[in-house]
Amino acid sequence: MADDIKAVSTEVVPVDARQPEAAVIERAAALLRAGELVVFPTETVYGLGGDALREEAARRIFAAKGRPLTDPLIVHIAQVEELERVAAAVPERAWRLAEAFWPGPLTLILPRSEHVPRLVTAGLETVAVRMPSHPVAQALIRAAATPIAAPSANRFKHVSPTTAQHALADLNGRVPLILDGGPTPVGVESTVIDLCAAVPRILRPGGTSLEALREVLPEIEPPLPPRATASGQPESEEGQAQRAPGQLLVHYSPTVPLCLFEGEDQAQRTAIVAEALRHLKRGERVGILAASEDVEALRPCEERGALVRAPASLEEPEKVAAALFATLRELEAAAVDVILCRSFRPVGLGLAVQDRLRRAAGGRVIRVDPSAAAAEGVR
Repeated sequence: MADDIKAVSTEVVPVDARQPEAAVIERAAALLRAGELVVFPTETVYGLGGDALREEAARRIFAAKGRPLTDPLIVHIAQVEELERVAAAVPERAWRLAEAFWPGPLTLILPRSEHVPRLVTAGLETVAVRMPSHPVAQALIRAAATPIAAPSANRFKHVSPTTAQHALADLNGRVPLILDGGPTPVGVESTVIDLCAAVPRILRPGGTSLEALREVLPEIEPPLPPRATASGQPESEEGQAQRAPGQLLVHYSPTVPLCLFEGEDQAQRTAIVAEALRHLKRGERVGILAASEDVEALRPCEERGALVRAPASLEEPEKVAAALFATLRELEAAAVDVILCRSFRPVGLGLAVQDRLRRAAGGRVIRVDPSAAAAEGVR
C-alpha cells in the first residue's frame, strides 16, 4: 500500500492502566468517533485503533502502518452481546470459547456481518473478533460506542510494541494521540482461531495457550508452521488476502538480521557461542537473546562485548513472552549487527514465542545437531 499520509502532531498522554481517567478516555473516544486514529494499550500489545464500522478509518490504519490491504484487521468489542453486530452467524462453539476466555487474548474468525466494511476484512467474507481485557481498551470501546479495528501499533512487519514509547518510535507523526498505560502484561498478540473451517484451527498462536483451548474445544488443531518455497523464500503471500493477521513468513522483525537456533539445549548454546565469536572477531556487534539457563555458557561472548539478554527461564514461557518484543527492540536500538536467538519450548505461551521468533528470523533458522560440537553449516 502507498505510504503517503498527512503528517500530524502526535501527543502521548498517560492513562491509569487500572482505573482509566474518564476525561482521558473521552478525549480519545471523541477522536475515534470523528474517524481519527488512537493508539491504546491492550493486555497483549499496543493497538492502533479506528472505528471498525467506517471504511475511511480503516483506510487510515492501513496507511499509518504501511500495511497491505490484503492483511485483515481484528475488530475489538467490549461486550459479548456485540459479537452478533459484527458477525453474521455465531456457532455454539464460539459462545463456549467466549464464555471461557473473554475478555482476554483470543480472536475468533467468524462470518462477516454486513456492518463491517470489506476493507477491514481484506475483502474476505470472514471477520476476526476479540474482546480485550485491558481496562483502558474496555473503557475506550465503550466510550466510543463502536467496535474498534486495531492491529498492533507499529510499522508493518516491525517488532510489535509493548510500550507507548515503542508505538511512538514507529508512528510518531502518523497518529494524533497515544494513550500510555505502561507495559502490556501478556507481551504477544492474541491467539487467532478459525471457526469457519470444518475443524477449528489455530492460525496464529498467542496469549491463550493451545492446552487451555483444548480443555474447552478438544478438537482444535494446532497452527501450521510458517511456509516457504524450496528456495527458502516466502511464498507469494502479500498479493492475496490473508485469513488472519500474522501469517506472513517474515513478520515481527527487527531492523537487523535475526538468526534463530533450534535443537537440543546444549547444542544450541555451543552453536550460538561459536557463531557469536565469529561475528565478534570480524569486529561486529552481536546481540544474543537467551534464557537464564544459558547465561553461564555465554560468558565468553559477553566478555568479548556481546550484549546478552536473558529475560527468563525456559520454564517461564509467560515471562519470556512478556519481555520478548521489548528485548528485541532493545537489541535493535543498541545498533548490533546481528541478533542470535535461542529457541524456546513450544509449551503454553512458548508456542507463540517460537512462532514470533521464526517469523522474525524470516527463514534464517539453524537446526543444530545435538551430537555436534558446533552447529553444522553455521557461517
